[in-house]
Amino acid sequence: MSDVHQESGGDNFDLSQFYQIFFEEAGENLDLMEQMLLNMDLVTANDEDLNGIFRCAHSVKGGAATFGFSDVAELTHQMESLLDKLRRHELDPNSAMVDVLLESADISRVLLARHQTSDTSDPPSTVDLVRRISELAAGGGVPAATVPAPSAAPAPIAPAPVVESAPVVAAPAPSAPVASNVVAPASAAVSGQRVLEVRMGPLDRPELADGIKDLFRDITGLGEISELPSQQADYRLFKVVTTSSDDDLLDLFVFHVSREQVHIQPTGGAPVASPAAAPAQVIAPVAAAPAASRPQAVVAAAAPAKPAAPATFGFFDGAPGAPGSDGAPKDASPSVPKAAARPAAASATAVQPEAATIRVAISKVDQLINLVGELVITQAMLAQYSQSLDPTQNQQLLAGLADLSRNTRDLQESVMSIRMIPMSIVFNRFPRMLRDLASKLGKKVDFVTLGEATELDKGLVEKITDPLTHLVRNSCDHGIEMPADRLSKGKTETGTITLSAAHQGGSIVIEVRDDGRGLSRDKIMNKARERGIDVSDQMTDGEVWQLIFAPGFSTAEVVTDVSGRGVGMDVVKKNIAALNGSVEIESSEGFGMKVSVRLPLTLAIMDGMSVGVGDEVYILPLSAVVESFQVKGDALSTVGQGSQLVKVRDEYMPVIELEKVFQVPRYNRDQDSDIMVVIEAEGSRVVLLVDELLGQQQVVVKNLEANYRKVPNVSGATILGDGKVALILDTSALVRRSRH
Repeated sequence: MSDVHQESGGDNFDLSQFYQIFFEEAGENLDLMEQMLLNMDLVTANDEDLNGIFRCAHSVKGGAATFGFSDVAELTHQMESLLDKLRRHELDPNSAMVDVLLESADISRVLLARHQTSDTSDPPSTVDLVRRISELAAGGGVPAATVPAPSAAPAPIAPAPVVESAPVVAAPAPSAPVASNVVAPASAAVSGQRVLEVRMGPLDRPELADGIKDLFRDITGLGEISELPSQQADYRLFKVVTTSSDDDLLDLFVFHVSREQVHIQPTGGAPVASPAAAPAQVIAPVAAAPAASRPQAVVAAAAPAKPAAPATFGFFDGAPGAPGSDGAPKDASPSVPKAAARPAAASATAVQPEAATIRVAISKVDQLINLVGELVITQAMLAQYSQSLDPTQNQQLLAGLADLSRNTRDLQESVMSIRMIPMSIVFNRFPRMLRDLASKLGKKVDFVTLGEATELDKGLVEKITDPLTHLVRNSCDHGIEMPADRLSKGKTETGTITLSAAHQGGSIVIEVRDDGRGLSRDKIMNKARERGIDVSDQMTDGEVWQLIFAPGFSTAEVVTDVSGRGVGMDVVKKNIAALNGSVEIESSEGFGMKVSVRLPLTLAIMDGMSVGVGDEVYILPLSAVVESFQVKGDALSTVGQGSQLVKVRDEYMPVIELEKVFQVPRYNRDQDSDIMVVIEAEGSRVVLLVDELLGQQQVVVKNLEANYRKVPNVSGATILGDGKVALILDTSALVRRSRH
């Protein structure tokens, strides 16, 4: 594709600078279209759903045509043809149409990825796909391949009303033609082409319109353009022969001139009388299209020679002059809305709605988080030094430091929330995958999601996606039985897979549940013995279930392209362990299985409790701390192998002496640890024995493994207010240590 550019003040205007935005928006539109297709009820599909799906395809097609990605534009054009017949109720939706549209979305992603990476290999063929779409669209009468795609209805967010500037004497305003009265030239009628007159202006720099001609030269199939003489220096006039709709042309032209500066009207139309001296509106028609599907893109025409008050041109239903159900203007009166009563010299400026979101590179967000982390460290240093100041002499300074502390906390919470994204981003990819997998396996599966709004750090969301994919596929393949088998067991023929997410303390727990056959203890034990794994009949069910995570372990009888190689669950455990997470399995044979994935919310900044052991300072995640209390040495009970227990409200808890775990040197031999901190992790509680509680504070988490090496029982490090380094304890590892 050759770059489309124009000269603008000596700088080249290169469309490639918008590529990344287009690829991101196209991906979002394809994802949204896929989600709407999967959620659509084929029996009671409403117009809102069908129009939404159509708009997604139309947006992708318009952008692809703009940037010259003709393969994507052609495929989405065919999708548009089928979707347009569906939304006009010329066809009834069925599963075959959903299948071909989903497949088209997949191929569109592949084609877009090729353009994004400048892949020069042979592209996937879309001939068969286009043929299938055409055959389905032809079910309504005329094959889709011979009918140009009708123009899309305007998107919900339309440009605001536009006020035409001072009237132009030499260009009298044509009246609004009715679509049924438009007579196109014979040659254009045969090929489906339209002959249009495109008028652009007023332009501060008329040479800006030269880029329009480049579009027709570089975009294959767009049509032909030739310039006509114009009697106004700030206006440009073109003759266009094209099959594209007015909306498509406006989407292209907007890269060079403002939308309100473009006026499109068909040539050869029979004019309809309009009130004298009243500014007219021109409804751009589409031949042979029903009134319900005609585009409502209203373009302003120049006023007649006699000066008149400018009119407001509405893009919304019910605006004066908007087409009614019979194709005629709803209101042809010359009255001007009050909103349009502006001086004739007012500039034609459209008020665009404010954008709700902006796109920011992840690297910029990471840099912002690092800077806030350093700010937190600096604030902690100032707070520590301020403790030695005299409050009476430094009252204003201490008050300012208190405000700084509060504002720093609010700032870090706001910045951290930027990286938090809902789990629905992950969950939304599974309905399509399960639909295809269940269809391939001949099973019936309902997919239920809970806790989609639960938020997790973006880095963790990206890394948890693959393990969850393995677990969901495993539930569908190994867990859910065939419909006949389920009926024979007294179950419904449709199985259910539930994916849920919830916060528990400082962790997020993601569960994958199914009501299938569950795990067979005997089958797993026999398979383990065949592989030479040391097992015994005294093993608990939980220990037996953990065997399925062994490398190469699989209970599948036949190796298929879906599963059976014994690598999926092994990958799951390795990936989750790399995130300092854990996996637990619960199963009941014949009733189903539940896999719980617990991940720590290891964010860049966390609330922690500082504890002292000897001369060392350790940080406990505040979310894991339950309570603390002081005890005497005789309150401890020693059991086998030197392990200690303490009784807390009729419950015995294991005691961990941090002094011994980290081999802290004790310079004061007479001092004993007598403060206990109860922590909870992975559903269990243990007691840590420390010397003192230093207080609660925000700490910046630094990766110790990346800067030094992995240290057992430690999840990271931080810099204290006095500049010293303190270790952040891994509470989950300490709990697991107590179990052994």
